[in-house]
Amino acid sequence: MNRSLPAAGALLAGIVLQVALAPHLAVFGVVPNFIFLVVVIVALTQGPVAGGVTGLVGGLVFDLLGTGVVGPYGLVLSVAGYTAGMLSANLFAEGWLLPVTVAAVASLAAEFAYGIVLSVLGTSVPFWRSIVTIMLPSALYQTALAVLAFPWLARLLRTERAMKSFRRLA
Repeated sequence: MNRSLPAAGALLAGIVLQVALAPHLAVFGVVPNFIFLVVVIVALTQGPVAGGVTGLVGGLVFDLLGTGVVGPYGLVLSVAGYTAGMLSANLFAEGWLLPVTVAAVASLAAEFAYGIVLSVLGTSVPFWRSIVTIMLPSALYQTALAVLAFPWLARLLRTERAMKSFRRLA
């Protein structure tokens, strides 16, 4: 089976969820980012190249869905996906705690990098205030969603070995 088909299907589902469901799940103005979750989980299960490509495509689609500059989130998600994918070879043992921790750190780093890129591009984003009001709450929200989504999506995307339970995701 082609390894890119499940990743493309997961990304498409993430895009649909981002458009249809995410605006209705906002908590204190923070909207979940399903595209980011798909990118990190693809990176953790299929490696750095798949994570980088999925991040680039997903980030560009995310930028096209908004009204801002096209490209910054594609760059950020591409780097985040590639970096998370480099950890995939050494990451999976038993359980889900370490992958969810990587998703939390990647979310915080991606939000911070996106804020820096937007500041460099000259957008009127109050960078220091957005750390507390947007970046940290968004990273917490993404982490909570990663706890729920990781076992299911990782099971779908891991095509090398058959999995019989959630105890071992590698």
